[in-house]
Amino acid sequence: MKLYIGIDLGTSAMKLLLMSADGTIHNTVTKEYPLEFPQPGWSQQNPEDWKKALFEGVPELLNGFDASAVAGIGAGGQMHGLVVLDENDNVIRPAILWNDGRTAKQVDYLNNGIGKDKLSALTANIAFAGFTAPKILWMKENEPENFGKIAKIMLPKDYINYILTGVHSCDYSDASGMLLLDVQNKCWSKEMLEICGITEAQMPKLFESYDCIGTVDPEIAEKLGIPGTVKVCAGAGDNAAAAVGTGVVGEGGCNISLGTSGTVFISSEKFGVDPNNALHAFAHADGGWHLMGCMLSAASCNKWLLEDIFGTSDHAAEQAHITEDKLGENHVFFLPYLMGERSPINDTNARGTFIGMTMDTCRADLVLSVLEGVAFAIRDSVEVARSLGITINTSKICGGGAKSPLWKRIFANVLNCELEIPVSEQGPGMGGAMLVMVACGEYETVKDCCGKLCAVADTVKPEPELVAKYEARYQQFKKIYPAVKNLFPEIQ
Repeated sequence: MKLYIGIDLGTSAMKLLLMSADGTIHNTVTKEYPLEFPQPGWSQQNPEDWKKALFEGVPELLNGFDASAVAGIGAGGQMHGLVVLDENDNVIRPAILWNDGRTAKQVDYLNNGIGKDKLSALTANIAFAGFTAPKILWMKENEPENFGKIAKIMLPKDYINYILTGVHSCDYSDASGMLLLDVQNKCWSKEMLEICGITEAQMPKLFESYDCIGTVDPEIAEKLGIPGTVKVCAGAGDNAAAAVGTGVVGEGGCNISLGTSGTVFISSEKFGVDPNNALHAFAHADGGWHLMGCMLSAASCNKWLLEDIFGTSDHAAEQAHITEDKLGENHVFFLPYLMGERSPINDTNARGTFIGMTMDTCRADLVLSVLEGVAFAIRDSVEVARSLGITINTSKICGGGAKSPLWKRIFANVLNCELEIPVSEQGPGMGGAMLVMVACGEYETVKDCCGKLCAVADTVKPEPELVAKYEARYQQFKKIYPAVKNLFPEIQ
């Protein structure tokens, strides 16, 4: 029996899983690592911590299993992070992450100096603070010495693939979020590279997510305790990998991911762009494309309120106080913009905001308002997709936040959409393992693999009475951000 390793290189931890071709997950291991916030709104991480997690995690994952049966490794990873290597392939500075907000000036230059129309024509997207290109410009302006040392620009999971194989690679789904890729034609945009002051020689080689980029370097294989014949696939950005793991491939699939960030992911066999660029137009790991709306703080909003403010880690106990009569009747609203916001408002100055509190507001009202606020913000992106004529009556839902029955129910009613819960909740790691199965010839296509391995465990259906209540609440929610938008820059 062949075994496959899937890696989810997340923001707070690396999650590894061991899987066989029939979809059985034999073991999982999680290795946490720190985040650095050197200034308000900044977010970075040391790639050496990812490497350490890999070297500790793989042997632990294989403990008690036949390591010689491992045939492939595939990774899904946090997108947009700027990883820069010098001519000796040493990391030059900490990786600037997807949720870093330091690039407001560079985003403004790209969107208003270069122009949104031109960016969209070159890359199918406009600039957002989290994207990689603005970070490169920030580095050029603020760290010229480091900028001058750059020999290779990579994304987080590509650094892991480099450690494994010695190959500088990137797949189309992850590269789509750099603002450097001509998404439609699947090649680096020479004009965008020029705008950022870099060359194609500094960029990794491009692959489809299910392409084999090479085998594990013999020395690394020995350290990990695996054969040197193990194949490594290009892998995918975390959202594309999670979509594969939940079976959202081909035409018209939808997945909502409730992790640290929150996303709406709509797969397509045809390339298409939202004319207002509120949704990202990216390549998909199945060889097609997808539209995606991304909010920067989703389940992390709930974690922040309960753990940092209330000082409890018992999330279920907090939600137990939210009684049936409160649903759709809460007078407190929450704007979930703790790290600024991406889709669809693209505002680095936006901040988390409670509004509507009175003397009878209780703790449960605040908890509920956060759950609802995240659902309303996801609906903002869903409404953009619907305005493009895309029908979303059913969606998969995954991620840590999707473990809450209450939150899933709120989402189903806020979106007026049936939510399907996958049998496996392994997200990007499972997607990575499935992609490498295709690279190893276990399945002919990603779609075939999904058809065999992705099953639905349960469905949460909208309730007409609650749908009507949440429709009214959403219409109120929509008015809050425009009303307070101009205050945010003043209070920074």
